[in-house]
This record gives sequence, structure tokens and C-alpha cells, in this order.
Amino acid sequence: MTAVARFFSRITLVSVLGQVFLLLGSLAAPLAVHAHDIPARVTVHAFVKPEGDELTALLRVPMEAFSEIVFPLRGPGYLQFSELDYQLDEAARVYITESLHFYENGVELTEKELQATRVSLPSNRSFTDFESAMANIMSPPLDDSTDLFWRQGMLDVLVSYEIQSEDSDFSIEPELGTLSNATTTVIRFLTPAGAERVFNFLGNPGLVELDPRWHQAAMRFVSMGFTHILEGLDHLMFLFCLVVPLRSLRGLIPVITSFTVAHSITLIASAFGITPGALWWPPFIETLIALSIVYMAFENIVGSRMQHRWIVTFGFGLVHGFGFSFMFSETLQFAGGHLFSSLLAFNVGVELGQLFVLALVIPMLNLLFKYVVNERMGGILLSALVAHSAWHWMLERGGQLSQFQFQTPIFDAIFFAAVMRWAMMLIIIAAVMWAMYELFRRFSLIERFSLTPLQEKKPSS
Repeated sequence: MTAVARFFSRITLVSVLGQVFLLLGSLAAPLAVHAHDIPARVTVHAFVKPEGDELTALLRVPMEAFSEIVFPLRGPGYLQFSELDYQLDEAARVYITESLHFYENGVELTEKELQATRVSLPSNRSFTDFESAMANIMSPPLDDSTDLFWRQGMLDVLVSYEIQSEDSDFSIEPELGTLSNATTTVIRFLTPAGAERVFNFLGNPGLVELDPRWHQAAMRFVSMGFTHILEGLDHLMFLFCLVVPLRSLRGLIPVITSFTVAHSITLIASAFGITPGALWWPPFIETLIALSIVYMAFENIVGSRMQHRWIVTFGFGLVHGFGFSFMFSETLQFAGGHLFSSLLAFNVGVELGQLFVLALVIPMLNLLFKYVVNERMGGILLSALVAHSAWHWMLERGGQLSQFQFQTPIFDAIFFAAVMRWAMMLIIIAAVMWAMYELFRRFSLIERFSLTPLQEKKPSS
């Protein structure tokens, strides 16, 4: 064979081998993706119960989250239940027990034991209560004659931890967020007194007190309220519109006081279930919040009188209180049995956040109007920018609101009970407004009359 022939034969061999490897790679790629396919969303249910010297954690996790465990299968992919013990224990340890961290009085519980695992059908409803779930996991495993695809199975896991006392303070730090792209965890903590605390969160929430004391709940909600006001851009822009024309203590006290009192009323009312539960209610309130920013910004532009601005602020404060309630209702699960103290703490956090914002914004505005731009022109420009953003928010949120269908209410006992609750709230609002009016009027009279003696002492010309 000549050198040229050998050269071309080698090229042909390399080409054939390359095509073979490409074919094998194309066949293996879907298998690799399937083996490590992470589900888009899973929901984990758990019961946690301290009793005597043992803390019991009973969990149910969809088996599709265990993408890296190779389960014994038969036929087209049915689970071989008689050969699953090792794989189930491995999945429980790798994915669950190592991702759950329980604490007793602030000390992590390290002495734990995996007591049982069991595969349940997706139609199994034993996790409605602790006793049923416990009876199910202790029952015999499913028979091999049951046709169940491994991705459709539900893995029940029973883990126990040694504790000092069932009356201790328990907390949990679950790290189950890696089970899917969006992992929802529902935990039911059963207290020794028989109460049930339900927690529902997405991803990894950090350390969660399972039955918090009042001061623990209060500290958490103060932090939540403070963070919420700093992260709520619409609330910050409303405060900004209030501050632009009123940067003195005399002008800010009635406005900020009325806003605080107003949103406290509706926040408390929402916490006790006075607000509607209709789906259109949140977008309706969000639209009104955007409208409040537009109105206050335009009021700054046209230069309306500021003497009675606290009345307008009070009205919009009622709307913003409903907006605060949406966030509070989502975090109410962390209050334990301390609803009212957590509500007050959340409100305190909101007020601290407002004061923090005011302490930053007022000096910056004073410097801006003193050295950069005229106060009147600067106020118009800043308010116009705020109004532009809020106008787009109002249109966007109003578009979402328009997608809901509004139906005529049914005039039954529930409707009239709701009307009575709203009437009581309106009476409280009217009484508070009257009290604030009298308070501000008397302070303004005292301030006016206090100048009279000084004026009388001036020498006559």
C-alpha cells in the first residue's frame, strides 16, 4: 500500500470513528439529562411533634425529586417494591435528613435515627393528620403487583431526635429548596398542649421558631415591617411625595401622624378578617396605591394648600394599610399564638422604617434645594418624575384589575354581616378623624396664641 493510500485510509477511519462517537453522544445526552432532571416544582408535607424525650418528624416527599437515585424497576418503569429498602433509606438520608436541622433551646439536635421509610401512592390521603400519617408509614409496603412509575411515587420518611424535654423551645432550619426549582414546604408543628402551628414557605426560609414566645415573634415582625417599608418602592415614593413640600417638623407631624394612624387602622382590620376575600381585592388596592402617588405628586406640582393635607394623607393611609396587610398575612404563620403582639410589632417596624427613610431624605432634599436647584422648581421636577412612574404602575395594575369579573353580591346573612363590620370600621375611622382634627386644631391655636405676648412687648413705632 502506498503512502497516499495509507493516508486516505486513516482519514476515512478517523471520520467513521468520529461519526460513531457523535451518534453515541447524541443517544447518551437525553439519558444524562433524564438522570439529573430536576423537577420544576414539588411540595413537601411534614409533621413535627415533640413528646417525652423524643422529637418526631414525619415527612412526605415526591419521589421525582430524587433524580440521582437509581431505583429497582420492572417492566416499563414500575417500582420493584421488594427491592427498594436500600434505595429508599439512601434517598431519605441524602435528600432529607441531612437537609433538616432541628434546634432545642438554640442547640442543634444531632442524635437522630431514621426509623422508617415507605412508598405511597399519589392518591394516598393519610397526611391529613398525624395519626393517619403515622399509621400509614408503619403499614406493610406496597406489593410488587402494584404498577407505580417511580416518578409518581411519594416517599414517606420517619425520623426521630433525642430531646431534653417536650416543653423546650424548638426551631427548624429546613434546606429542602434544592429538591426542585420551586420547593414548597408545609410544616405542621404539634405542640404538647395540643395546638397546631402551620408553616408554608417557598425555598429555604432560614431559622423558623416552631412555637415562638411573644418576644421572639415580636422581634421577627419588627424586622419584617422595617424591611417591608424599605423594599416597598410604592410606599417609599408616597412618603417622598409627602416630604418634598413639607420638610419642617411642624409641617410633617400632622401628615406623618395621620398616615401612621390610618394605615394602622386598616392593617388591624385586615388582620382580623374585615377585608374582602375576593381575588380582585389585592389588585384593586395596588391600583389605588399607585393612584395615591399620582395624586400627591400632582398636588405638589400645582402647589395646593398644605394646611389640610393631613386629611388627604389619612384617606390614602387607609389604602396603604390594606397594602401592608397583604405582606403581613403572608408572614402571619410565624406569629404562633401571638397575633396581636406580632401585629403591633409589624406596625412598629413599619414606623421605624418610615423614620429611617425620613431621616435620610429630608437632609438630602434640603441640600439639593439649597445648593443645586430652586425649591419650587426642584419640587416640580422631582414630583413629575414620581408621577410618571406611578402613572405607568396605575395603568398596569388597572389592566390587571380589569381582567376580573365583578358579580352582584348575594344579599344573605354573610353579606349583611360584612356590611356591619365595614360600618363599624367606618364609625371608628370617623371618630379617629374627629379626634385628630380637634388635636391639630388645639395645637395650632396654642401655637398662635403663644405669639401674642411677644407681639405685645414689641415697642410701638
